[in-house]
Amino acid sequence: MTEKFLGNKSFRVADHTVSASCPSNIALIKYWGKYPGQIPANPSISYTLNHCKTNTTMEFCAGKPFGIQIFLAGKEEVKFAEKMEQYFKNIEPFLPWILQGNYTIHTENTFPHSSGIASSASGFGAVAKCLMELDEAFSDDVRTQDPVQKASFLARLGSGSACRSLYDGLVVWGETREVAGSSDLYAVRYPDSEIHEDFKNFNDWVLLIHEGEKSVSSTAGHGLMKTNPYAERRFQEAHENFAVIRQILKSGDMDGFMKLVEHEALTLHAMMMMSDPAFILMKSGTLQVIQKIWDFRKETGLSLFFTLDAGANVHLLFPENEHSDEIKSFINANLMQHTQNKGMVKDVMNF
Repeated sequence: MTEKFLGNKSFRVADHTVSASCPSNIALIKYWGKYPGQIPANPSISYTLNHCKTNTTMEFCAGKPFGIQIFLAGKEEVKFAEKMEQYFKNIEPFLPWILQGNYTIHTENTFPHSSGIASSASGFGAVAKCLMELDEAFSDDVRTQDPVQKASFLARLGSGSACRSLYDGLVVWGETREVAGSSDLYAVRYPDSEIHEDFKNFNDWVLLIHEGEKSVSSTAGHGLMKTNPYAERRFQEAHENFAVIRQILKSGDMDGFMKLVEHEALTLHAMMMMSDPAFILMKSGTLQVIQKIWDFRKETGLSLFFTLDAGANVHLLFPENEHSDEIKSFINANLMQHTQNKGMVKDVMNF
């Protein structure tokens, strides 16, 4: 094959094929609202999932006109490719070689597209990992930044929450005095030594209440926070909740954990309803599931609770312990009926 040169390094065209896998994540303290440059208006903390991942293979051919072709589960996605081309142009200051060739990208999710699981987070996380592999081959710069941290930085510029998916366990994005080293520019792992063992082995079962396109995209929803009359109070509350969750995680206060996580989920949707124009992403099935969870918890005292992303689907959270089988039986017998097509995605967070 013809040799091409990039900086002081040579490589064979089409020989540079890299692959990466990146999981999605589910936020506990929500990020909603941002400033230019993908800077979060408030800090967030999330669990990284174990099974719901995006698997990506990227082939880079140097010396050809810049362009990107993307195949999602074998189907070419032209609009997504256009978005990715703009993303690559935006991050050229950090990867100077990136526009000096063309790309063929094959990507596939291990979970349904409209499942309430953030495919943009896992997708841009996987792309950032691939780019860092290529950067290792092409960059002449002496590495001064941790490669995972740089991948988190790059992923953020594609999808804000993607920066959290580069790490396992509990992950923080956004500067907060409660977490040393936290930053608006990239995510950091929450220190394991500060997490009670009860929070290290959790289930996340996602009820697919609605599997179609959302009526309002997350990007548009973030934008509406600019004129939301309750936005500043919401941003302040998120900072306050970090102080609360820090104590909860350390002490093992499961009741406090459930209360805070559910409050954050409902606050996210309250912000949507208080936007101008207002919008509602929950469906009737969402509300029925929430009420049944509350009734079940009141009757049994068991630790089943929920969180919501920017959509109708319900993330059912519960620790893996001696009561898990009873909780799973309740879910199958009483909550599955509210899904659109008997759909559910089962994942875990253990570390």
